[in-house]
Amino acid sequence: MNVGIIGSGGREHAICYMLKKSKKVSKIFCFPGNAGTDLIAQNVNLDPDNFSEIEKHCVQNNIKMLVVGPEKPLVKGIVNHFKDKSIKVFGPDMISSKLEGSKIFTKKICQKYNIPTSKFKICESLNETIEYLKNSYFPLVIKADGLASGKGVYVCENFNDAKKASEEIFNGKFGLAEQILIEEFLDGEEMSYFIVTDGKNYKFFGSAQDHKRVGEGDTGKNTGGMGCYSPSRLLSDNLELKIKKKIIEPTLNAIDEYGGVYKGFLYIGLMIKDDSPFLIEFNVRMGDPECQTILPTLKTDLMDILLSCCDGTLNQLKINFSKSKSICIVLCSKGYPEKFENNIEIKGLEQLNLLENQNIFHAGTLKTKAGIVSKGGRVLNFVSTSEDFTKCRDETINLIKKLNWKKGFFRRDIGHKVIKT
Repeated sequence: MNVGIIGSGGREHAICYMLKKSKKVSKIFCFPGNAGTDLIAQNVNLDPDNFSEIEKHCVQNNIKMLVVGPEKPLVKGIVNHFKDKSIKVFGPDMISSKLEGSKIFTKKICQKYNIPTSKFKICESLNETIEYLKNSYFPLVIKADGLASGKGVYVCENFNDAKKASEEIFNGKFGLAEQILIEEFLDGEEMSYFIVTDGKNYKFFGSAQDHKRVGEGDTGKNTGGMGCYSPSRLLSDNLELKIKKKIIEPTLNAIDEYGGVYKGFLYIGLMIKDDSPFLIEFNVRMGDPECQTILPTLKTDLMDILLSCCDGTLNQLKINFSKSKSICIVLCSKGYPEKFENNIEIKGLEQLNLLENQNIFHAGTLKTKAGIVSKGGRVLNFVSTSEDFTKCRDETINLIKKLNWKKGFFRRDIGHKVIKT
């Protein structure tokens, strides 16, 4: 079967890499892909949001399945566009995708179905927000309602921080803002938990802990993710049962009641406090860089999983992971998440000798006549799997040092909560 992958980041390269291993996959097309996917698939320079052009290309190239990596095409309705057509699409429909597309939609579901989450307030103007903040206790969290590429969340220590964050959101930093979400600050430890679902049944698809902050020791500005380790140290049978019964199942039932059809990955962002889970956010796709961290430990054919979700037969499939531990470290452009340069050549990538337990997934890269150049803030994902987190991190850092890209930087402390220094 010919398969198309929507997206251009490290997550999509990891999906492409895993599908390339499947005997059920004949050829892979990436819309638009990156320099990494170009080595194992055919990149197609089309806008991922131009569904009609993608459909035309699918028909011309006999592509029978599309795998949607990023959130934006899902929120904009790519699954609905292909409904009742001969091309399967792995991903949730437009109603289901509101779980990520609108944080306020998700909060209202939490309220209605008694899903544990932080207390919150929805404000509809800057003036209303500022008046509410004057009488608030700090710290608190302010969120842009819509998609913000993982950056529309502000942890505010005082009134002035909160006022500035509110002004940025209402002034359009993340697009038109008609509402804003103010949440109490939850104290605990974060965990990412993943499932895959066919609209009727769901199965576990890994756990991880992402490092969002740009600086060592989890300091500085929020990013799309500086690195990740898997599995999460927090996961236990007791906690997992609570996550399923209190958060996942009520949410999937709610989507069903709203008339949505959820087929695909669901990322559950959690705060764990006293062995109890509180929902921070949902993402309607695999996380990035969690996807790059988890997929190398997957033993089941990824294509079998995608097909079973599209066909509604997930309950017939057993999903197996190795017992290996995994760490991903992201090599970023200097200046990220603020201003950074693009089109900087990355020399020596092809000369790096990878061990069997190592991967380099491209994120913000582009293949040019002159060679591979940077095209984004997060450029390359270095991944290592082994029985030991320390070994994973040491191997990954050594690989980054061998590349010696002078225009990049990375965090050396990814996984610090599971590695004793």
